[in-house]
Amino acid sequence: QVQLVESGGGLVQAGGSLRLSCAASGTILSINAMAWYRQAPGKQREVVAGISGGGSTNYVDSVKGRFTISRDYAKNAVYLQMNSLKPEDTAVYFCNADILGSHSGGSTYYSNCWGQGTQVTVSS
Repeated sequence: QVQLVESGGGLVQAGGSLRLSCAASGTILSINAMAWYRQAPGKQREVVAGISGGGSTNYVDSVKGRFTISRDYAKNAVYLQMNSLKPEDTAVYFCNADILGSHSGGSTYYSNCWGQGTQVTVSS
């Protein structure tokens, strides 16, 4: 079974930077789109940034020019570089990926996977 594991969250002052990482593990044949979402207390989960299998990126307007999403195909990983952080960026951040995996018997399966989340707190 494939899984996503995030790291890199923490507490930072406004204006600071953090880099989130997310690595997929398991028997993976390919990964298509990957994305970062966030959920602040009392709010719905929202997509922050996405990157396609071909490397095209998109961002929610509130983070354009401050956040950069990237991926390492060899490591099955996705990253989110967050600069000029604001208190309103405080949330739990989740990575998400469309993964084609393989069972031990050789059959394949598609799975949309979520990481466990990592807390980002930006103090004013």
